[in-house]
Amino acid sequence: MKNKFILAAGLLFGLAALPATAQVKIGFIYQEKIYSQMPEAKQVEEDLKNTEKQYQTLIQAKIKDFQDKAAVYEKLPANTSDIIKQDKEKELQNLQTSIQEFQQNAQTSIQKKQAQLLQPVVKKIEENMHAVANENAYTFVFNNYEPGTGANPVVLHFPAEADISDLVLKKMGITPRPAGAPAPAAAAPVAAPAAKPAAPKK
Repeated sequence: MKNKFILAAGLLFGLAALPATAQVKIGFIYQEKIYSQMPEAKQVEEDLKNTEKQYQTLIQAKIKDFQDKAAVYEKLPANTSDIIKQDKEKELQNLQTSIQEFQQNAQTSIQKKQAQLLQPVVKKIEENMHAVANENAYTFVFNNYEPGTGANPVVLHFPAEADISDLVLKKMGITPRPAGAPAPAAAAPVAAPAAKPAAPKK
């Protein structure tokens, strides 16, 4: 809600700064809608899925190593010396910490990779949006959010021609997807392993 107020205030400030005789034409795009129909989107999602799969493979290998060593620890004879037990417990604790750190680092790495992959795509959308805006004399163009995306829309009421998303897609040589057509599924975020390693019994 705060962002909507900031955008509204910015728009009012911009309108106030214009000459009284200026013709103001306002439009908006659905950036997510445009992105989902770009050929680059499929490659971005594929790259992210492959990276996530690699991390998941490594995480599962680390968990299996922990579980195997935990099973050995649980089967230690009752007369095993305290020094050996403490050494095994420390090893298991270190493995558990390593797994948790790897999961956190993997999620951070995925987020950075996603931002890196999306940067040229977003730039392409912006460049074509500016071209369409200049060609059609739009004074302001906002990024709006479609219903059902979980984000509050920035533009609540508008004439149909204010949505220039399809014009931007056509500018990129893409035939806009018909209204109501299902959008491709996005890549899933890095999922945590189904089973977490249990702490060793003392």
